[in-house]
Amino acid sequence: QVQLVESGGGLVQAGGSLRLSCAASGNIVRINAMGWYRQAPGKQRDLVASITSGGRTNYVDSVKGRFTISRDKNTMYLQMISLKPEDTAVYYCYADHSTRVYWGQGTQVTVSS
Repeated sequence: QVQLVESGGGLVQAGGSLRLSCAASGNIVRINAMGWYRQAPGKQRDLVASITSGGRTNYVDSVKGRFTISRDKNTMYLQMISLKPEDTAVYYCYADHSTRVYWGQGTQVTVSS
């Protein structure tokens, strides 16, 4: 079992910054990749960024150069700068465990224009 708890969402003006955190607990030794998805109202949940246990990162084109994903022992971060209104969404962290994929509860990010 793995528990994921996100924090750091909020309301920010366009051009501003936020840092999301995802704290993992439980059987974290068997976690492989982790990452962030986001879901805007009326849209599907899409991958934003991911990071492997070896530190290899991947980003969707729309956030490259603005978002940075990182990971330490049991916490994953998403540093977001130069935020745009189209970044508004609920952000979910996930953990690709050896047995299944675990999800956090989501944290709202709202970027005002």
